[in-house]
Amino acid sequence: MQVLKPQPGAQEMFLSSRADIVIYGGAAGGGKTYALLLEPLRHINNKDFAAVIFRKNATQIFTTGGLWDNSFTIYPQVGGRPIKTPKPYWRFPSGMKIGFNHLEMEKDLLSWQGSQIAMIAFDELTHFSKQMFFYMLSRNRSTCGVRPYVRCTTNPDSDSWVAEFIEWWIDQGTGYPIPERRGVVRYMVKKNDQIVWGSTKEELVDEDTLISDIKSVTFIPSTLQDNKILMEKDPGYLANLKALPLVDRERLLSGNWKIRPSRGLYFQRARVVMLEELPNDIVKYVRAWDLAASADKKNSRPEDGPAYTASVLLGKRRNGRTVVIDVTNKRMNAGDVRNEVKNTAISDKAKYKNVRIRMSQDPGQAGKEQAENYLKMLAGFNVCVERETGDKETRAEPFSAQWLGVAGSEYGNVDVLIADWNEAYFNQMEAFPEGKFKDMVDSSANAYNELEKHTISKLPGDIEGLQKGSYWNKL
Repeated sequence: MQVLKPQPGAQEMFLSSRADIVIYGGAAGGGKTYALLLEPLRHINNKDFAAVIFRKNATQIFTTGGLWDNSFTIYPQVGGRPIKTPKPYWRFPSGMKIGFNHLEMEKDLLSWQGSQIAMIAFDELTHFSKQMFFYMLSRNRSTCGVRPYVRCTTNPDSDSWVAEFIEWWIDQGTGYPIPERRGVVRYMVKKNDQIVWGSTKEELVDEDTLISDIKSVTFIPSTLQDNKILMEKDPGYLANLKALPLVDRERLLSGNWKIRPSRGLYFQRARVVMLEELPNDIVKYVRAWDLAASADKKNSRPEDGPAYTASVLLGKRRNGRTVVIDVTNKRMNAGDVRNEVKNTAISDKAKYKNVRIRMSQDPGQAGKEQAENYLKMLAGFNVCVERETGDKETRAEPFSAQWLGVAGSEYGNVDVLIADWNEAYFNQMEAFPEGKFKDMVDSSANAYNELEKHTISKLPGDIEGLQKGSYWNKL
């Protein structure tokens, strides 16, 4: 029989807090979802109690390993019965209910007018707007005998309203939580749409503020090290977090609330291995293009001129490393761009035999027509056209992770062939995402993502080719 209880440390502190609003997390793997699902069970015998757990959209609720999946590891053990339509919720023998809902748009708030919800929970609070949070706080009411309260989980996001909301608990110099303030309760009240903070309720009371207007708040940071069960069951998860690009690694492994994408955080030339000759163990080639059709203007300064047409040729080595073989970066008119793409394809085929060509399709009809023209022009070559999705930083993250390598290692997993384009290439890569020009970065990212798209790793060892409980004491 499985015992339902929090793990010692941050999870237990989260489930023991009496604050009106508790925000829990700050890193990946800290057991946030489990704790959030466990919280309402303390009221399992209260037939009138109801809780609602929000995610940004319905997909996040039902995604594999998400809220709905995780709830099946807990609620059936205490008699819960799942009901999926019209909206997903669990009903327990006493009549107590736990619902799952999404708040994707501000207009979705209208459907909650007049609601009374004893416990409101936000899973990944930074995904919700400040307006959503405070509007739903007005729906946090109770007639079931339980004092209404709010529970939230979150990962760091330096640009979110949450970062400002919990700044007292965060060292503003380093971005890391202040250890001695972990779980310390503060008090807040909204006046003229501004949040006023105090160390006690009494210091916030005035002629316009009643004691009942004041909410107690605390922040409880957690990291993967707080989740001993996950560390034991999946020891490789730590390595996965260490292999993330620096910005994501700082946020999801170390719980850094101040770090944001900036120059030198995605690519550093010191992390690559320079090669004098092309390795003889390359098993796959991809050249990706980032097109521009603006001609170079005579006497224009490079920093003020139009975008470049760039291409990057990457190779995948048998040992798993990626090598940057060739980079082009020129300002050309539309006709010259087409000739450059065609001539480069011919040259690559002669030198390296089978090179996959990755072209990007811009949105709209013009982008579709351009893509079709390039497909026709490159008939007979191994070519694909992909629509761009996500922002530039997101698309660059997989290549950045390989470039920087695992934290603590001397080099990453990228080699660069010594050539006359090296300096210009490194300058743009290191300036990303703050630099004006990102053409070579985009080409590198797209080439790497295409290179890895069809890569299948072998399975190790002998599997290659095959393949009613209790809950914690009441407070």
